[in-house]
Amino acid sequence: MRKPAIGIAVSGALALTALMAPAASADTSPDLVFSGITVNGGKPIVIGTTAAVKAPVTYTLTRPSDLTIDYKKTFAAVVLYRGTLKEFQNTIEPDLTAPQCATTATTDTTVTESCTETLVIEPFNLFEAADATTWKAAGVFNQIDQDDDGSDGHISFGYHSDLWGPLGSGVQVKRAAKLTADAAPEPVKKGATLTVTGKLTRADWENERYTGYVSQKATLQFRAKGSNSYTTVKTVTSGTGGALRTTTKATKDGYYRYVFAGTTTTGSATAAGDYVDVR
Repeated sequence: MRKPAIGIAVSGALALTALMAPAASADTSPDLVFSGITVNGGKPIVIGTTAAVKAPVTYTLTRPSDLTIDYKKTFAAVVLYRGTLKEFQNTIEPDLTAPQCATTATTDTTVTESCTETLVIEPFNLFEAADATTWKAAGVFNQIDQDDDGSDGHISFGYHSDLWGPLGSGVQVKRAAKLTADAAPEPVKKGATLTVTGKLTRADWENERYTGYVSQKATLQFRAKGSNSYTTVKTVTSGTGGALRTTTKATKDGYYRYVFAGTTTTGSATAAGDYVDVR
C-alpha cells in the first residue's frame, strides 16, 4: 500500500512537510490550539473519478502572541488523514493558497483567529475502497529555515513540524454514484405494461472508472405531466453490474426516474426523468 507523507506548499515557500518523521521535542513545539473545525459545511465529500473536488474548512486558531505565522517560513493549517498520527494511510491537504485568518481576540500572551481554507481532493490520490470512510482532522504547524543561495558554496535546510489530532468529528469521504432510467415502450397504450430499466454505478478510484453497485435499493418514482413533484412507485434492488429493472402500469403521461439515497461509503444519485407518452 502506498503511504503518503503530507506535503504542503504555499506559493512555493513551504514544501515537503514529511510528517512521517519523528515528532519534534516538546521544548521546541509551539503552543497552538485548533478548535471549532468544520469541513465542507458538515456534509460528506463526494468524489468521482476525474475532477478534483474542493472542500471549505473553517476553524479557530489560538497561537502565542510572539509567534508569527507568515506562510513563507511558518505555516499553520488543517489537514485530513486516515489512519493514525503515527502512521498515515492517506492524507488530504489544503490548496496552494494560504488560509485566510482574521483576529477575533487577543490577550497578553495569545492571539485567537478565525480561519478559512480549502482542501483539494484529487481522485487519483484516493488509493483504494478503504478511503471511502470517515477521515480525521488534524492541525499542522511547519517551520522551515532554508538557505538555498549556493553562491558561497553552501546551502542548508532546517525543518520542524508539529501535528495535533484527531480534532473535531472528522468528515465522511464518499464515492460518487451515477444512475440512469429508461422507460419503454414509448409511446405506450393506457393500461399497458411499462418496463423501466436503469443502472446504478459508483466511482472505482483505484481503476479510475465507474463500476456497477449491486444489491442496493433504488426507488422508482413518477411525475405526471404538468406536476412539479415525484411520487414513489416501488423499490427495486440492483442486480448484476448495478442493473435495475421493474414493471408498472402506464396510466398517464409523465416522467419516470430512479433515486438512490446513498450509503455510508457512496453518495446519493438521481436519474434524469424519462418521459413517456401514454395514448
